[in-house]
Order: sequence, then structure tokens, then C-alpha cells
Amino acid sequence: MEGLMGIYNLLLTAYGPRKWWPAQTAFEMMVGAILTQNTTWNNVNKAIANFEDKLVPEFIETVPLEELAEIIRPSGFYNQKANSLKALTEWFKKYAYDLQKVKKVDGEILREELLAVKGIGRETADSILTYALDKPFFIIDTYTRRILSRLGYELPKTYDQVRLKIEANIPKDLYIYNEFHALLVEHAKRYCKKKPLCAECPLYFTCEARRQE
Repeated sequence: MEGLMGIYNLLLTAYGPRKWWPAQTAFEMMVGAILTQNTTWNNVNKAIANFEDKLVPEFIETVPLEELAEIIRPSGFYNQKANSLKALTEWFKKYAYDLQKVKKVDGEILREELLAVKGIGRETADSILTYALDKPFFIIDTYTRRILSRLGYELPKTYDQVRLKIEANIPKDLYIYNEFHALLVEHAKRYCKKKPLCAECPLYFTCEARRQE
């Protein structure tokens, strides 16, 4: 997968640093990673706002499940996500809600722990690791697959095969991982949609799909 850093630089020039993930605390980011499953970021913002000043693990641990579900109702699938937030908080409690203790643990170990939490799959786990815990794991989502496929890259079938292939071809740098994923999301929303808007696309001259039109 040669040329990925060239794509990164083109996107960075086009959009500038994204400074993603938008959250006040690392725990808010973790909560957001669960809430954003199968919904829009606008709905996530509404759910997060409903917490007011109570978006802390101690509150999620003790609040009744039905009340928690009502708080996050705007995010959709709120009963399922409420259970996932309870499970995430139970995992975090093993570290006494101390982010620094978590960060001292090897990233691969943390990834296995997160994948064992109800409601956390690979994309969500890697988002938490990269954006909250400073452990660089490249996040693979629908946007990433869509853009890279259109650019002519042959992608493996499984999530981790794609992730490892990308990681082998870019620097193991947390900043780059953060920005690259956010830039791909931004690009997919602006131009590389399901029905792409190719004419003004900053990747126009490198796009295999465009050349096959």
C-alpha cells in the first residue's frame, strides 16, 4: 500500500488539521465512541449534552440503567448502548478510573480487554485506544474502505488485515493516526460519498475510480 502518506499530505493540505476527537475529557471520548455507533454525530452531541455536568464514570456506574438509557435516547439503540456504557465503566473501574494507570498498560493487552467489553467491537476499541488512551491503532471504518478502494488499493477482507496493512505502510505515529483517520472521514463526507463528487476532489488526479470513468 505505497503512497498512503502522499494521500495523507494531500488531505491535510486540503482540510487542515482536524483535531479530532471533540471531547472535554478522555472518558467523554470513550462514551462518545459507543454512542456514535449507527448514528450521526449530531445525535451523539444531543445525548452527551443530556448528561450536563455528570458525564463521569462514577455517575454512569451508579445511575439506574433505565435513567441512563433515557439520557442517551437521542443516540438511538439507547437500551443497548446503556448496557455497553455500564460495561465500559465496569472495565474502567478496574483501573480505579485512573487514566494514567490505563495508559501504562501495553496497547495490545488493552485492546483485548476492550474487545471483551459488551458492545465494543474493533472499530470502537481502536477509536478509544487512539483518541483516549494514546495507543496508536489505525481505525478502519466504511469511509476508509470506500476511499482506499476507489483509489485503487486492493483491501483484504477482514478488519484487522486492513488495519495491519495500513499500519505497515505509514509511520507508527499517534498524531498521524489521529489526523489521518479524521481526514478520511472529512473527505468522505465532503466528496467521496456513496455517490462521489469528483470534479473538485483534492484526490482527483490520484483516483483510480475516476480514471475508469
